[in-house]
Amino acid sequence: MAGAAPTPGPGAVCVAGLIARVNLIDAYRYLAALEQHRHFGRAATACHITQPALSNALRSLEEQLGTAIVRRGRLYEGLTPEGERVLATAHRVLHEQELLAQELASSATAPRGRLVIGTVPTALPIAARFAARLIQRHPGIVPQVLSLSSQEIETGLDRLVVDLGLGYTDRLASLRGSRLQPWPQYVEHYHLLQRIDAAAAPAAAGLRFGEPVTWAEAAARPLALLSPDMHNRVILDEVFRGLGLQVKPALETNSVLALGVAVQAGALAAVLPGALVDTLAGQGGLLARPLVQPALRTPIGFITAQAVKGSRTLHAALALAQEAPWLAEAAAHSGPLAAREA
Repeated sequence: MAGAAPTPGPGAVCVAGLIARVNLIDAYRYLAALEQHRHFGRAATACHITQPALSNALRSLEEQLGTAIVRRGRLYEGLTPEGERVLATAHRVLHEQELLAQELASSATAPRGRLVIGTVPTALPIAARFAARLIQRHPGIVPQVLSLSSQEIETGLDRLVVDLGLGYTDRLASLRGSRLQPWPQYVEHYHLLQRIDAAAAPAAAGLRFGEPVTWAEAAARPLALLSPDMHNRVILDEVFRGLGLQVKPALETNSVLALGVAVQAGALAAVLPGALVDTLAGQGGLLARPLVQPALRTPIGFITAQAVKGSRTLHAALALAQEAPWLAEAAAHSGPLAAREA
């Protein structure tokens, strides 16, 4: 019949189906970004689209599924119960997409793709060092190192948005029904970091190590500590309570950088693990003293989700994490820092 639209061929139907699938994956990506950033504007910026485009894509997803996903108000108010189920599916789909992309782009000896590493702030220097070693061995791997709380790491592993965690492995025993697996790396030792008189330690001298100091003596000083939501702070508070001490920090922060700067500025001291003290080796005018009575030791390790199929990049990372040269390097830049204390 003249003017009638041509009937789509099989190829056109396949193309239409592919477009629909790509749009669905995009919508899943926008939903995951919205829950991560908990703000429409920031989520849109992270996805490199406009806010109206993100909102329209999510409304379209709601129409396709026939249910409300996002609780909307003047600001983002979270997801509906149905939205939480959609989000779980979104994470699984995006994870499988990343696995497929890595399989197609990699060879047996040359993994390629992204690796999201979530690390507690106190282990951030070790995570960054590990990422650098991984890139040296496998240039095709692109690590993304995120500073997260222990709970954020554990949740991220469960939700498939974090591939590899680095944190306090002793927490795992207390998590009911945990399906997380530890990969031991090093043992955290603790130091009291303080500023010393410039005349006694010229700037060129770098960081100095002093005689041990007790936790009770440290508690008598004005301290800068991490905020209570950080597991490191939980550990320190337990030590002080065990000694019958009630410590009120002079400064609280969720930034390890802020702790170091506060000590450098003078007046305050900080309790830091060896991995952070190691990063200050070139700083003059600072003194690190090992903390004793008790001699606190905390195991730090990588953490993975047991029931999740690992990507090419994750397998490569775990292979490196178990090698003796890497474990020796991690211990040398954390722990007791024995070489510098000698």
